[in-house]
Amino acid sequence: MQDLTIFLQSLVAASVIFVWVVRYDNIIQEFKHYGLPDWLRDLVGILKLTFALLLLLGIQRASLAMIGSLGIAGLMACAFAVHLRVKNPAFKLLPSLILLALSLIIAVINYRLINA
Repeated sequence: MQDLTIFLQSLVAASVIFVWVVRYDNIIQEFKHYGLPDWLRDLVGILKLTFALLLLLGIQRASLAMIGSLGIAGLMACAFAVHLRVKNPAFKLLPSLILLALSLIIAVINYRLINA
C-alpha cells in the first residue's frame, strides 16, 4: 500500500508542478478567460505548489501527505465547480475530477497508514 501512495503522491505532485510551472502561460489565459482576478490566480498557484510540496514531503511523513492531498482535493473541487459554471466541455472537466479522486485516494491511504 505504501508503494501505491508514493506513486500517487508523486504523480499528483508532478502534475500540479508541471501545470503551474511549465504551462503557466496557459493558466494565465484560463483565469482571464473565466473572468477570475490575478490575485486569485496567484493565491491558487501558491496553494497548489505548497500542497504539491507537502505531497512529496509526505512520502516520509504521512501527516504531511494528508494535508497536501486534502488541500489539492479542495482546490480541485473548486476547479471542477468553475469548469461547470463556465460550461466547459467534458474533456476540460476531467483533469480536475481525476486529480480530485486521486487526492482523496491518497488521503484515505495515508489515514490508514497513520492509524495502523
